[in-house]
Amino acid sequence: MMVLGLQGSPRKKGNTSFLLSAFLEAAEELGARTRVIEVAWKNIVPCKEYVVCEKKGFCPIDDDMPHEIYPLLRQADVVVAATPIFFYNMTAQLKALVDRCQTFWARKYVFKLRDPGTQMKRGFLLAVGATKGKNLFEGLHLSIQYFFDAIGARDAGSLTYRQIERAKDMSQHPTVLDDVRQAVRDLLQPFRGRKKVLFACRENACRSQMASALAQYLAGHKIEVLHGGSQPADRINADMEKVMAEKGIDMAFRVPQTIAAAIADNPPDVIITMGCGEQCPFVPGTVRQDWDLPDPAGQSIDVMRDVRDRIEARVKQLIDELT
Repeated sequence: MMVLGLQGSPRKKGNTSFLLSAFLEAAEELGARTRVIEVAWKNIVPCKEYVVCEKKGFCPIDDDMPHEIYPLLRQADVVVAATPIFFYNMTAQLKALVDRCQTFWARKYVFKLRDPGTQMKRGFLLAVGATKGKNLFEGLHLSIQYFFDAIGARDAGSLTYRQIERAKDMSQHPTVLDDVRQAVRDLLQPFRGRKKVLFACRENACRSQMASALAQYLAGHKIEVLHGGSQPADRINADMEKVMAEKGIDMAFRVPQTIAAAIADNPPDVIITMGCGEQCPFVPGTVRQDWDLPDPAGQSIDVMRDVRDRIEARVKQLIDELT
């Protein structure tokens, strides 16, 4: 499982950063992989309201959002948004990121496409504020709930702290580390103990992407899905994206990767190969199956649909066998 932290404070080593770091360290202790986006140091252009996302399903602004942040938001099992309170809401830097996720909202609600990982994706809020007012976090909670909904994550709770202003207030808080450990244990409990299945093909642009997405979509609560390729392509196959959209499954922002990267921190229980042959690694203790499926890349859209349907049938059979 991957936990993605959005560090929204413009201070690199402030109270927000301490809180998020403690949270991610606790997640790593339970076996999670973690990534951090230092939002204030990313090139994120504020939303220009071009409305292209609602007409075509993508944002035309060329910055770090499409190249890095959208793919990480899709890859993450848990998204942790961390921010200090600025005028009863998040920082401007984090708000720019949130506003640009209108692209996800449009794909979900206008184009009726579903992120295959949404069954298990969770969102969690960490926030600190300098005052003690009872309404201090109300505006932030509303904004972050809509953000989590847009990216297909279920709101799984929050840790918020009042009267945090001086540089070391958070690190000296008497209960923060216990609070964090308990929150992380509760948050990650549903992710633990799932069978890990690697779907592998040559380019990780077509067959293994379809298989992994269908397995996530159908049984993400029972299976942790990995995918990789022996010779990964630069991007996923456009026709594959189209035929998966016919099933209502959104493949946008998925990025091909090597098999080694896929299993570096996640040794699989089962490896399903689809054409990478001897280039697929031997992993001791794993069950291995080879699905004899043709590579539909470069062939007609009907061939792509046929392979998609055959993969779906195989995935359903595999789910029955594993669960």
